[in-house]
Amino acid sequence: MSKPTPETPPEHPNESPSNKQDRLIEEPIDTTLSDTQPVDDEEQEQPATGDDKPATNVSLISGESKPRTYKVDNQSFFMQRGYQVLLVLGLIAAFFLVMVYQTLFGRIEQPAQKVTIEQGQTYYGLLPQWQQQIPLFSVSVAKMYVKSQVDAPLHAGIYQLPENPTMAEALQVLAQGADAAMVKVQIIEGKTSQDLYQTLRDTNGITKEVLIDGSDNASIAKSLDLGAILPDDVINSSDPIVNYNLEGWFAPDTYYYGEDTSDKQVLLDLYKRQQQALTEAWENRAPDLPYKTPYEALIMASIIEKETSVADERPLVAAVFRNRLNQSMRMQTDPTIIYGMGSRYDGNIRRKDINEKTSYNTYQIDGLPPTPIALPSAASIEATLHPADSEALYFVATGNGGHKFTNSLAEHNQAVKDYLKVMREKKAQAASQ
Repeated sequence: MSKPTPETPPEHPNESPSNKQDRLIEEPIDTTLSDTQPVDDEEQEQPATGDDKPATNVSLISGESKPRTYKVDNQSFFMQRGYQVLLVLGLIAAFFLVMVYQTLFGRIEQPAQKVTIEQGQTYYGLLPQWQQQIPLFSVSVAKMYVKSQVDAPLHAGIYQLPENPTMAEALQVLAQGADAAMVKVQIIEGKTSQDLYQTLRDTNGITKEVLIDGSDNASIAKSLDLGAILPDDVINSSDPIVNYNLEGWFAPDTYYYGEDTSDKQVLLDLYKRQQQALTEAWENRAPDLPYKTPYEALIMASIIEKETSVADERPLVAAVFRNRLNQSMRMQTDPTIIYGMGSRYDGNIRRKDINEKTSYNTYQIDGLPPTPIALPSAASIEATLHPADSEALYFVATGNGGHKFTNSLAEHNQAVKDYLKVMREKKAQAASQ
């Protein structure tokens, strides 16, 4: 009869299976194995059978942990990517909104002022001023805004802009041009300052502040505060035509002004334009010219304006007068006789008029007259300071438009004979009809 095999006593006699499980959970597990580490009893009681083998935890063998990875279908992965995309789109939208705001409501620093819009100017042509002064200003956004807000083209005229305006505010002011009452002031090249004064006196809608009854050259110059631009010999001249004469200082052109614009504002506007044209041309003038000051160039430009209306001839006429002055020859130009005669001129120049010595008659005086004799265009100012490369000393009308330019007196006299012959033929032809 066999003897019963004694049971091996438990390591902890008071532990129940459940208590043992709890203890295994609470106690820390040493994940480092050595060759002499004992094997857990429970693991011995679960031998592997057949092909089933216990799973081996590689991290327990190597002592290293694998980095955690996400599967492509992990929901948190797509949420993170979505937040990044939304952030980028939000930043782009914020930048665009700031750009739109700056374009429409960003302010340029300038005082309240009247702005003159020329015939043919467009809204788009005004955008560079804002682009230069406002950060993040977008011309494309501005053009889209103009296209969506404005139906009519930009009207010529003078507009009152507020202090430090935004583009949206300026656009609102300029868009009223179609409804605003505008006054047309047309000043033709070659007309005189007296013609200009009379035009302003006769124009309804221009308020008279300077050109009042009894005004003369001196009172006009003082009212405009322009006496300082004149030479002393003009200011102190005893000749009433010369004294404080602002001739030549107003730019001829066609202008549009709002109703009730003052004559003072118009005259100062035309003066500033002429001054700018003269200054720019003087700074870029050709070398070896006989003019000591910009004012002398303005005098010459007024003479050129009166001598020819043919644009291509202006540099040639300028060359003739330059050459004559450089050779100390008198200019001998008929328009100076006419200007010196003043109101006595009746449309004809007689021999006695040529022989009369006035402040302006260049047949009788040396050099330039004391003031300009007309309102010269910017083209005549430019021609004066950039004359043609020519040695001509004379010119005379051809009778068929334009002039004949010659280098010697003999050639000039022949050109005069040819002119007289053409005029006689035309007179005879007219009489026969």
